[in-house]
Amino acid sequence: MNDITNAPPPSEPMTVAETAPEIQAEAAPELAAEAAAPDLPAKVAVANDMTPSAVAAKLKSLFPALFGGNGFKPLKLRVQADIQERAPGVFTKAQLSAFLRRHTGSTGYLIALSKSTQRADLDGQPAGELSDEHRAAALEELTRRRGLQQERVALEQQRTAQEQTEQRERIQLEQIQRRNRAGLLYDHERTTLTLANFCVLKGVTPEELPGLLEIARREAAEPPPQREPRPAPAGHERPARPNRPDRRGEHRGRPRHDQRGKPAGSV
Repeated sequence: MNDITNAPPPSEPMTVAETAPEIQAEAAPELAAEAAAPDLPAKVAVANDMTPSAVAAKLKSLFPALFGGNGFKPLKLRVQADIQERAPGVFTKAQLSAFLRRHTGSTGYLIALSKSTQRADLDGQPAGELSDEHRAAALEELTRRRGLQQERVALEQQRTAQEQTEQRERIQLEQIQRRNRAGLLYDHERTTLTLANFCVLKGVTPEELPGLLEIARREAAEPPPQREPRPAPAGHERPARPNRPDRRGEHRGRPRHDQRGKPAGSV
């Protein structure tokens, strides 16, 4: 079975929908060979609804040396036929194919493939050298995925920065409008102009004025917002003063000395 196919698992942090063309080309001969292999007689009932995750758990229990433990190991070529021979009837071809596409397309498996020199069989033993071509294909796919991940991170950072800028502008606009309404209310309570002249002076219509004044009165009745204390700049924190011992009364009863160090009143 081929190592690198076109469906990385959704749980991988750096996966894409399709792998590189070189990896797809590498998969073709092994897939054809496994498709042509005859089905072995079933000794146990096959679970037709077994998911790739369930297949992974079952393989881990059957062959822990290869599918268990920590990390990935490059699989022996045509390992699917070995699985069907060692565990006849446990899995269908479709189930194994779906699992192997997911397993060998994962980023963790590609990393292991790019660093290994040997493939492993179901017992975890060396089962053939890993070709330079397969190792290079894995490295190329990892580079491609890393580039896509960096692009996604950059886009996300750009989107976050844009949202923060829009939020600041929206807050600033709301503050300006609030101040304008407060000024409108202040002037309206003290004006001697007629309604028509006042509205012309302030640039509002007589229909808009009552609503703006009502909002301004409601805002004036609200408590002022609490400002959060600003944190001290890095490197400018005032160090805590050490507790000094209380020495008051320590010198009581001792004779005083003049500037020459002699007791006061001595000759």
